[in-house]
Amino acid sequence: MWDYYSHKYPEKIADGSNGDVAIDQYHNYDDITKLKINVSADAYRFSISWPRIIPTGKLRDGVNETGVAYYNKLINELIAQDLKPFATIFHWDIPQNLEDEYGGFLNETVVDDFLDFANVCFQRFGDRVKHWITLNEPWTYSNGGYGVGMLAPFRCSSFIDPNCTGGNSSVEPYMVAHNLLLAHAAAVQLYKTNTTYVQNGSIGITHVCYWMEPYSNSTEDQAAALRALDFMCGWFMDPMTTGDYPESMRTLVGTRLPNFTQNQSEMLKGSYDFIGLNYYTSNYAADAPSYQFIANKSYSTDGLVNQTTSRNGIPIGPATASPWLFIYPSGLRDLLNYTKYKYNDPDIYITENGVSEYNNASLSLEEALLDNQRIEYYYGHLSYLNMSIGDGVKVKGYFAWSFMDNYEWNSGYTVRFGLYFVDYNDTELKRYPKSSATWFHNFLQK
Repeated sequence: MWDYYSHKYPEKIADGSNGDVAIDQYHNYDDITKLKINVSADAYRFSISWPRIIPTGKLRDGVNETGVAYYNKLINELIAQDLKPFATIFHWDIPQNLEDEYGGFLNETVVDDFLDFANVCFQRFGDRVKHWITLNEPWTYSNGGYGVGMLAPFRCSSFIDPNCTGGNSSVEPYMVAHNLLLAHAAAVQLYKTNTTYVQNGSIGITHVCYWMEPYSNSTEDQAAALRALDFMCGWFMDPMTTGDYPESMRTLVGTRLPNFTQNQSEMLKGSYDFIGLNYYTSNYAADAPSYQFIANKSYSTDGLVNQTTSRNGIPIGPATASPWLFIYPSGLRDLLNYTKYKYNDPDIYITENGVSEYNNASLSLEEALLDNQRIEYYYGHLSYLNMSIGDGVKVKGYFAWSFMDNYEWNSGYTVRFGLYFVDYNDTELKRYPKSSATWFHNFLQK
């Protein structure tokens, strides 16, 4: 889907680029895994492309054996390098045919097609992959693609962005999230009920959550911060623990929020062995009761919360190359402890944590490799992560985002998140370790 939309709507990508090649893991997977060893890592998280495995999205049309062969080579190379494979089944890459046929995740029909795709993944790779992630950041996919129209398929209400491809920001994000949850639960049930799949493996899901700091000490702002957490984290975590959406969402969204059947509710409850958390930043949350009187309803205002990155003109933390990302390390500890106590003390992997810098062509290579802010970012976040472990949070692993600079969705190549610098002007996409890669190697050796 991203390939299709980035070509059709290049104006929606910051630099008009596309991800056709990106860092070319397809041809350089062996090089990438060997470089991973250089930072003393012991695991590698990757995503499986649905169109690469089942190009039309319909199993009846056949499996692409070339795509299967590629992932087999990647997985085998990871194991040969003593790297544990962590495979994400859906990272927003739905076959365009399913978008065209029935609207993709807007239609519950997608659950059966997703289940076929997951089944192929389990069958072909489950003998070696022991850690499965069904979905990456369903919040970002639902809100970004159907609420604010910043991500493919760029849908939203016209009052939010008249250049969206269509949509309804008051309904569609909730429909998409609902079907993503059903697809997740169905895949977990399939994995758990067929012993040939499990093979001493585990399965979970990855959510992105900001920590929400009350804008003030007022009771109203403290309640707003909890609502903001409900509308971002609880939107997906509550159904997976209680079988239904948070009460705050049920109250404020009303009939626009879909309902689970009893069977669906039961299937969702406990549908994970672990939870993946992607943490980057935190926001201030202030009570916004006036939003209830807005004529044009949308997911963005339904929670009656105004989220900001500054208070009294002072940012919540140091700025980065991404306008949404301000550095706030203590938020990671707060989020982990919140998840522990609110959601039944799950096993947790930090599946993404990282910071961006500008892709500044005027810098020399030597200058571009000096990423001191990234080192400070990781040092601060890992310090608070360690505190959370001391608090009793069951953190089982940690992944930096990202190992290499890459194509960053609607930001294209304008920002760099990597420990390794990728020279996009070099025909072989040569990689160079940044200072942070050396820091990580030394950190993990201690």
